[in-house]
Amino acid sequence: MARRAEQAAGRLLAEAGGTAPPVSVERLAAHLGVIVSRSAFKDGDVSGMLIRQDGRQPVVGVNDVHSSHRQRFTIAHELGHYLLHPGREIVLDRPVRVNLRDKTSSMATDREEIEANAFAANLLMPADLVRSELQRLSAVIRQDPERCASALAVIFDVSDSAMGFRLINLGLVS
Repeated sequence: MARRAEQAAGRLLAEAGGTAPPVSVERLAAHLGVIVSRSAFKDGDVSGMLIRQDGRQPVVGVNDVHSSHRQRFTIAHELGHYLLHPGREIVLDRPVRVNLRDKTSSMATDREEIEANAFAANLLMPADLVRSELQRLSAVIRQDPERCASALAVIFDVSDSAMGFRLINLGLVS
């Protein structure tokens, strides 16, 4: 599952070109023909959604009340759903497939949510780029996991906690 997400993120980065950090999720969405729409959501817990309707461009809705780091991760997460999952159909005035990202999905207890989170992490923080940037940091910073995560988070334009998890998952810090 995580391998499939990693491969899909790698393919998208290779197709779209220009993988220097920070990765532009808006540019990647445009490359895929996905519209990114930001607005305040009534339900503050919902950070994003992917809406796919036959015959129309897919739309990633992003809660613009959330931090810019959260918005970037949400867009990457929803692009993961777009590439990896068909979505669940709901009925409004016509059938629409929707993926929502909220507190429950961010806990990643559902297989698709785990995979979309893995896709987002691989898209925003590609393993080879993280390793490369890590080696560029001073030895003093590399010895301190928190400072290391914080320095890399600035480079990749992600939250300190997202980078901390990424470094742990890559086995680069304990």
